[in-house]
Amino acid sequence: MLTALPGARLAAAMARKPALPAADALRSLADAQDCLMLRVTPNAGADTLTVADGIVQVRVTATPEAGKANAAVLALLAKALGVPKSALSIVRGETGRDKRVRLPPR
Repeated sequence: MLTALPGARLAAAMARKPALPAADALRSLADAQDCLMLRVTPNAGADTLTVADGIVQVRVTATPEAGKANAAVLALLAKALGVPKSALSIVRGETGRDKRVRLPPR
């Protein structure tokens, strides 16, 4: 019986991760108050951030308990934008799937 090596499994997982959208593409969707509307799906199979038809869709593996999913959303968005997590804040939608996140000034 052949088993996959941990390094091979990691390489396979890395190959499946989609690239994050460009920071400029995300910032272009922000409104005049530098806020971005997100549609969030917690308990997803993988952490992804995509833009489809002008909607930013965020899927995170974290559960929506005690703010874990919100923290994961902010961490993923911060990584895509190249800013610290502390520079982002949820303005509306703490407990809902539709969120409004304030971005740092350019």
